Amino acid sequence: MLELMGMELDKKNGAAGGGGGDEASGLTALLPLAGAAEQPYVSELLSFTLDRLHKEPELLRVDAERIRRQMQEVAVGNYRSFIAASDALSFIREQLAGFDKHLESLTTEIPKLTTGCTDFVESAQQILEERKLNKTLLANHSTLLDLLEIPQLMDTCVRSGNYDEALDLEAFVCKLSKMHCEIPVIQALAAEVKQTAHSLLSQLLQKLRTNIQLPECLRIVAHLRRIGAFSESEMRLQFLRCREAWLSGILDDLDQRNVYEYLKGMIYCHRMHLFDIVNQYRAILVMTNLEMRRIMMEGFFSVGRCIKSEII
Repeated sequence: MLELMGMELDKKNGAAGGGGGDEASGLTALLPLAGAAEQPYVSELLSFTLDRLHKEPELLRVDAERIRRQMQEVAVGNYRSFIAASDALSFIREQLAGFDKHLESLTTEIPKLTTGCTDFVESAQQILEERKLNKTLLANHSTLLDLLEIPQLMDTCVRSGNYDEALDLEAFVCKLSKMHCEIPVIQALAAEVKQTAHSLLSQLLQKLRTNIQLPECLRIVAHLRRIGAFSESEMRLQFLRCREAWLSGILDDLDQRNVYEYLKGMIYCHRMHLFDIVNQYRAILVMTNLEMRRIMMEGFFSVGRCIKSEII
């Protein structure tokens, strides 16, 4: 077919000089090699003479043989690279298979990872809150230390006889306990202060059982009223009991071997100390005249009973 096309071209070369290019383009369009890569070669074939076209298959065979030999030489000279590339390809395939397995495992573990991350966020939030609390605690360390030392300070005040300061500390802790009733540390602090207040109450009552004068009695009763452990009637009763215990202790210390001296000392004690007790009671607890007469009569009756028992 190419020969016929060449003959037709030779016949028409002389007849149409200027229009030969257009006809060649039309024939090129009729060839089955219509790809863009083959168009230059087809155009070159159409420009060959008939003899050149007869030689073209042999030339193509020679070129093919030359290219084949070159490919063999390249393959022999670079066989190591080809082997390495083949090994690399096999290795990559194996690695891809391993990647596939690991990817499946990763897909399976993703829910666990999500759960772990959620737990971590929650625990981190809790740790952050605890850190904030610890930071606040550190910032208020000195104040908190002063609060925790209140029971010890109050106990020291009680032992030293500084009752006003001890009662001020108790009032402060009671107020603090009412304001922050939900804090366990404050409640524990209030419990310790309450125990110290009981010790203070016992010490004040014990002082009423000693030989004290009116000013000291006034201070002790004022402290007892600040504590608030007794009502007004109970306060009067406690005062009389304590003073009676003190008077009974004085009478017990008298020498009972000599009846005369014992009666004389007992009368003297009742005359002196009972009068002091009544005056203290009147000055501190606002005793009525009826109560004063009753106490005096009870004192005199007790003296009479003691004298009668000694005479008998």
